[in-house]
Amino acid sequence: MSKKRNQSLLRLGLIVGIALFANVLGNVFFTHFDLTEDKRFTLSEPTLKMMKNLDAEVYINVMLAGDFNAGFKRLQRSVTEMLDDFKSESGFITYNYTNPGEGTVDEINARRTELAKDGIVPTNLRIKTTEGTEEKFIYPYAKISYKGRTAVVDLLDEEAVGANPDEKLNTSISQLEYKFANAFHKLESGAKEVIAFTMGHGELNERERADLVRSLRAYYEVGTFKLDSATIIPSEVKTLIVAKPKAPFSDRDLFLLDQYVMNGGTVLWLIDPLNVELDSLRNQNSYIARDYPLNINDMLFKYGARVNPDLVLDLQCSKIPMVIDQKGSMDLFPWYYFPVIVPNSNHPLVRNLDGINLYFPSSIDTIKTKTPVKKTILLTTSDHSKLQPNITRLNFEILRYGDEITASFDQKNIPVAVLLEGVFPSFFENRVTTEMQAGLQQIGQEYKAQSAPTRMVVVADGDVARNFVNAKTGQPLALGFNPIDRFTYSNKDFLLNAVEYLRDDVGIIAARGREVKLRLLDTQKAKDEETFWTLLNIGGPLVLLGVFGFVFTWLRKRKYAR
Repeated sequence: MSKKRNQSLLRLGLIVGIALFANVLGNVFFTHFDLTEDKRFTLSEPTLKMMKNLDAEVYINVMLAGDFNAGFKRLQRSVTEMLDDFKSESGFITYNYTNPGEGTVDEINARRTELAKDGIVPTNLRIKTTEGTEEKFIYPYAKISYKGRTAVVDLLDEEAVGANPDEKLNTSISQLEYKFANAFHKLESGAKEVIAFTMGHGELNERERADLVRSLRAYYEVGTFKLDSATIIPSEVKTLIVAKPKAPFSDRDLFLLDQYVMNGGTVLWLIDPLNVELDSLRNQNSYIARDYPLNINDMLFKYGARVNPDLVLDLQCSKIPMVIDQKGSMDLFPWYYFPVIVPNSNHPLVRNLDGINLYFPSSIDTIKTKTPVKKTILLTTSDHSKLQPNITRLNFEILRYGDEITASFDQKNIPVAVLLEGVFPSFFENRVTTEMQAGLQQIGQEYKAQSAPTRMVVVADGDVARNFVNAKTGQPLALGFNPIDRFTYSNKDFLLNAVEYLRDDVGIIAARGREVKLRLLDTQKAKDEETFWTLLNIGGPLVLLGVFGFVFTWLRKRKYAR
């Protein structure tokens, strides 16, 4: 008897020892297997590399402590899982949760004032209770401190206009890695990089680009740059955005742009080759679109892209309102000149993006270059599109034909945006004047006939970056939000991705393309099949228990009957 007791104690000791040893190993070594379809628990390679390169303590204060509804608890859990993944890759990561809404009224108000200095403002959260609806202010932010510098991460994506709360939270969760990785990168570099919009050629005005500028300022210093008053585009400008110019570029302007590219600068070209606007068409009923005298076609041609003076039409498009009777009644009609481009490329710049709404876009051709330049088509039309020459008169008669005209949309995959990467030849090769040489010598620069490896994106539509403006209040609407069909397209995400890719030298853009699929419950199907699933969930375990009991009893009788 004593022997059996000792054996039992020994087994118990071994089990406890193995459990303790496994627990110690689990704290020292962390690993997991990501079996999810969208790999939501796997960090991208650039993020992993960045974590391993950290060489000082990183303190993260997540302001999401407290009791929330199910949606925000999911966000809480996702943030914790993300930070645990970071900790498993770097021993320098430390994080904690705080609740800025705790304390006396004076303490809360003082804390709120202090947080507002960092751009941290509360979000009003409505919580359903047994007594009705309760409102509370929460702070969905994380503040990161590293080497004496701080960065703020907005954990909640509130810019998804028109999206329901579940979609907003899902978007927020899918962008957590990108937001944290981007903040780490900014802290490591020590300063925000500079993004500049060119001015002086009729580009989009301040209100028309307001939402894009606001979104870029979360990560960059954003300003404007007048080419006609500069002697050089400084290297501190990481990316130039040429957003829908209408007036010609002088040779001097082109030379500045050319040498900026030759020195490794990146450019986002948003070009409308034709002067055509919907308001102008309404006022004149019909007209022929004229070329904008931009004087940049030859330079883009030299770099490997040609923006054609034509118009792209697509059956996959957004709608416009039209008067349908003498009473002034309005109805919506598909306007083929406003195509909705759904990216089909797997490139990280456009991967997982929804439809992008363009306005009177043109087509793009890629051109063979003297130097090695890789051309990647980013955006193309659907399988039902066509080209219209610029000599064709535009009018609203196309709306009268409806289905009769669809047979003419027999072209597909017409390129409207292209990425150029590599070593670019100078547009001014064998054309540098004495005046240009003298100007370079005055600022201690030399003419370069070939660029350092760099990138540029060319989009054959300038309005892709233009946000609508509320006619009553004069306030800019969210970029991509179409007030006609009340839908938000992915224009902003596309442009933010483009800027990120142009200046990204560590591959963080890969995290931005992550997609966490939202698997929502089909409420109607659940209601229709409620009885079946109720019986299955209640009766199923009882049936299995009965079967197990019968088999167990039968085997036991069979064994001892012998």
